[in-house]
Amino acid sequence: MPDEKTAILYRMILPDHTCPFGVRAREMLEDAGYTVDDRILSSREEVEAFKSEHGVATTPLVLIDDEAVGGSEELAAFLKS
Repeated sequence: MPDEKTAILYRMILPDHTCPFGVRAREMLEDAGYTVDDRILSSREEVEAFKSEHGVATTPLVLIDDEAVGGSEELAAFLKS
């Protein structure tokens, strides 16, 4: 279906910490009708390598149509527009 809305979500779930912003981003995407490709960063090393590779200071990172939207705050603004 060409109308299907999909998003890639990179978020942190460590053994001792689940990022609440990543949880919020997933909920916002699902509420907006997106199919979410949920990509979990499960170690500090993975998180740091991801941030370095993508030039971001924090997670989560949402991509829609191969464009980086940003984290949960940016996603909220994007979904309102």
